[in-house]
Amino acid sequence: MIAFVNSFSHGYEGVSQILLKLPINWTIVAQTFKQTDLVGDVQKAFDHFVQTGQIWAMITGLIIGYLFRSLTTY
Repeated sequence: MIAFVNSFSHGYEGVSQILLKLPINWTIVAQTFKQTDLVGDVQKAFDHFVQTGQIWAMITGLIIGYLFRSLTTY
């Protein structure tokens, strides 16, 4: 730490020498990209929603909620 602080007093030459002594990791991070199919993903999600019966739970909840709201308002 003292060497690092003392190197700043010498200007940019000291800083560059410290940076040259640091180990550099040249590992390249790669990522693969998947082509996005938004319409296909929405279709799959909706098919799953229907196949699992969640659509009937949603429709039933909407009807019961509407009836409850209409019965409790003046």
